[in-house]
Amino acid sequence: MNPSTLFASPSTPHRSVIYSPFLSPLPLRSTTHSKKLTLQRRRSRASINFSADDQSAPSTSPPPPNNVFGDKRELTGIQPLVAKLSPPARLATSALILGAAIAAGYGLGSRFGKSQTAALGGAVVLGAAGGAAGYALNACAPDVAAADLHNYVAGHGDPRAVKKDDIEKIVKKYGVSKQDEAFNAELCGIYCQFVSSVLPPGGEELKGDEVDTIINFKKALGMDDPDAAAMHMEIGRRIFRQRLETGDRDAGIEERRAFQKLIYVSTLVFGEASSFLLPWKRVFKVTDSQVEISIRDNAQRLYASKLKSVGRDIDAEHLVSLRKAQRSYQLSEELAMDLFRERTRKLVEENISSALSILKSRTRSVRSVTEVVKELDKIIAFNNLLISLKNHPNAAQFAPGVGPVSLLDGEYDGDRKMDDLNLLYRAYVTDSLSNGRMEENKLAALNQLKNIFGLGNRQAEAITLDITSKVYRKRLSQAVTGGDLETADSKATFLQNLCDELHFDPQKASEIHEEIYRQKLEQCVADGELDENDVSALLRLRVMLCIPQQTVEAAHSDICGSLFEKAVKDAISAGVDGYDADVKKSVQKAAHGLRLTKEVAMSIASKAVRKIFINYIKRARAAGSRTESAKELKKMIAFNTLVVTELLADIKGDSSDTSPEEPVKEEDKPVEDKQVEEDEEWESIQSLRKIRPGNELAAKLGKPGQTEITLKDDLPERERTDLYKTYLLFCLTGEVKKIPFGAQITTKKDDSEFVLLNQLGGILGLSTKEIVEVHRSLAEQAFRQQAEVILADGQLTKARVEQLDQLQKQVGLPPQYAQKIIKSITTTKMAAAIETAVGQGRLTIKQIRELKEAGVELDNMISESLRENLFKKTVDDIFSSGTGEFTEEEVYEKIPSDLSINAEKAKSVVIELARTRLANSLVQAVSLLRQRNRQGVVSSLNDLLACDKAVPSKPLSWEVPEELADLYAIYLNSEPAPEKLSRVQYLLGIDDSTADALREMGDRTISVGEEEEKFVF
Repeated sequence: MNPSTLFASPSTPHRSVIYSPFLSPLPLRSTTHSKKLTLQRRRSRASINFSADDQSAPSTSPPPPNNVFGDKRELTGIQPLVAKLSPPARLATSALILGAAIAAGYGLGSRFGKSQTAALGGAVVLGAAGGAAGYALNACAPDVAAADLHNYVAGHGDPRAVKKDDIEKIVKKYGVSKQDEAFNAELCGIYCQFVSSVLPPGGEELKGDEVDTIINFKKALGMDDPDAAAMHMEIGRRIFRQRLETGDRDAGIEERRAFQKLIYVSTLVFGEASSFLLPWKRVFKVTDSQVEISIRDNAQRLYASKLKSVGRDIDAEHLVSLRKAQRSYQLSEELAMDLFRERTRKLVEENISSALSILKSRTRSVRSVTEVVKELDKIIAFNNLLISLKNHPNAAQFAPGVGPVSLLDGEYDGDRKMDDLNLLYRAYVTDSLSNGRMEENKLAALNQLKNIFGLGNRQAEAITLDITSKVYRKRLSQAVTGGDLETADSKATFLQNLCDELHFDPQKASEIHEEIYRQKLEQCVADGELDENDVSALLRLRVMLCIPQQTVEAAHSDICGSLFEKAVKDAISAGVDGYDADVKKSVQKAAHGLRLTKEVAMSIASKAVRKIFINYIKRARAAGSRTESAKELKKMIAFNTLVVTELLADIKGDSSDTSPEEPVKEEDKPVEDKQVEEDEEWESIQSLRKIRPGNELAAKLGKPGQTEITLKDDLPERERTDLYKTYLLFCLTGEVKKIPFGAQITTKKDDSEFVLLNQLGGILGLSTKEIVEVHRSLAEQAFRQQAEVILADGQLTKARVEQLDQLQKQVGLPPQYAQKIIKSITTTKMAAAIETAVGQGRLTIKQIRELKEAGVELDNMISESLRENLFKKTVDDIFSSGTGEFTEEEVYEKIPSDLSINAEKAKSVVIELARTRLANSLVQAVSLLRQRNRQGVVSSLNDLLACDKAVPSKPLSWEVPEELADLYAIYLNSEPAPEKLSRVQYLLGIDDSTADALREMGDRTISVGEEEEKFVF
């Protein structure tokens, strides 16, 4: 029998050729019976498909329909007889029929044949017929058993009620085997129909009990796993064929889902054996990953369906059952964990959505807020339940994923929803503080709610701080109004207890106290001053709120200081001509009425005044000439004298008309002593003397400007000194005016400009030392320019000294600075001359020593390379002096020390030069010998001895030995020192016998040579 015929569509009964590649046909014993059985099963399948289409998806898995296996079959022919006979009776009946047929044949043969042979032939013929009838009777037993099995299963209202014992009874009743072809085909067909009816269509989900139902039915039928697996594969082929035949895309998707469900259910039915019993990859050309995806997706859907039973009252027993279901569904731990968390998140999201709908309702009331809090309490209670279950002793047996709730990856995980969560959190905090205090359980609940909502610490703290601050202000206001705070023995303890009840940060409370004090202070100074009542009220508030003195001073500095700053700016903006009596009165009122300390008032005034000074400085920088810059600086000086000085006097409360003399304190005496020392420099520089006015000029100019507000910290020292120098040059040169035809006229100024210069130094914050330095540097610059012209050649004569003295007095430079400049110029000129002499070789070591004894610093005048060249030249002169003298101390120590060069480096230069000169001296001596220059020969041999003293040498070789003897003879006649003569004998390689012979000959050798020379000429 071919099992695929059970699922053939009635509309396509002749497509077996197309389906053949997917089939595993089973051999049949009877073609006629096979066709009949196939037709019956087609009808049965048609009814199954129809019923499946009409069936709606119930909430629980119902039993398969009654007509899953079709109607009962009717027995035909001898089948009713066989159904009534037991196997022994059937055998006896077959034997009886055979015996009766043989007897009848024998009787008929004897009767009609009239012979023994005819009787035996008749017995054989009728016996064969009887045997065939008996065989037919026994042969149809499997078909009758299969029909009986079909009728048994079809007769049950619920196919799951089929019992294995009843199947075994049918097998024993007919004496057949389950492996019999017809009976086995019927078993496979029944199983295949049952599995098809249990599996839901592609659009429906699995209910979860399909696997157990199929396994129990398979056990009841007593089927082997290979036969059952073949039926699962056959169902797969049917789905696969339907997918190929379906042209509709949606229907194709449903068929694919049905195929995935079949793979998943089949894998669970056969367990570990499914890998070789169900060859999905080989038959349907699917990959292992596709099979894994089918198992995973269906397991997820089943587990998700199972998780729908999870509510906010979940218990340990329920979690254990979920764990068992997860394992039975073969779902991984990670996926099960994600699904469980997703379920708990959705439960929480339902509460959040409900709370938000209430909170955002237009008809919201006080009761609505209570309902919102109830919804949030449900969330917190559910979260507590999950946390307790996570810490349960048997937590390992629970479904994975049990733990605190998180909104991550959910509906409320995003910046757009964060505002809604903030609203809920704010509502809960407000409700927690509704009774004026924060309970411990509410703190824990808020912490959980923050974690569930995924709020950051800063975000949650900001919301809590905002609401708690309002509650704290409200309770503080009640305590002040009711008098509880004022009558408290300890204000600090009262405030601390209030913070503890609200779990409020005392530092934040102090900030609120400061804010309250500032508000009160702003109210008090609304009229521009603080009277005694205001001061008393502020003091009372400060005592009640325990506000530190530093905070009070800062508040007064900010609030009162801003009012005072406005008055100062108004006074300054009035300008030089606008600082009248009304302005002075407003400044005095602001300075004393706002009760600012003198330091704070001066600080505010200094800031405003320095801004004006900076504006003057900017205009002076941008000016196109020195005269224009000086004019801007002069305006600043006038502004300082006429406005700033008066402003400071009004702030301090001093009279601007009188300047009382202050008594000299004892501690000022060291300062006066220092001033006496500085006066000497002031008196020595002419321009410095002018900036100190006399009594007559001081009386003429009036009161000097203030020096308390300066630009010392606003401008760098270099810029301040440049500005001072600009005005100083203006005082020295005067104002330059242009007249027609391109001419210029310089107008000299009187000494009053120098007094303004002194005031400018005070505004710029220059110290006495810095001012002196500017004047001296300018005088030095003028003196140097003219002195360099006078000392152009570096020679200092008596006439030039007198000229320089006159220039020094004219410029007003102190003598010591003038001498320093003169020395610098002469030294520079001398350095150039010395360096030139060294380069030209006109300077000897003797002259160098004389210059050093005269105090000339040669190290700064002569470069190191020139000093090294000078040393090399000096040594070369020693080796070519012709004296034969070489003193190591002189050459290796004294000369390098005089020239300030490295001694080791100098020694290496001497050795290298001596080696070179040693060979050259011998060549030079021979050359002079040939020229008959006896004195030159002696000098060359002495140079040879000098080089030998520096670098001791071995005897020298020469290609003409007679010439060496002549050299020795000439040197012998020059009457040298014995040690020199002995060393020359050694260096020339003259043995003692030759030397003695030359001594005996004396001057004969030379005289003979001279006579021969004269004869030649």
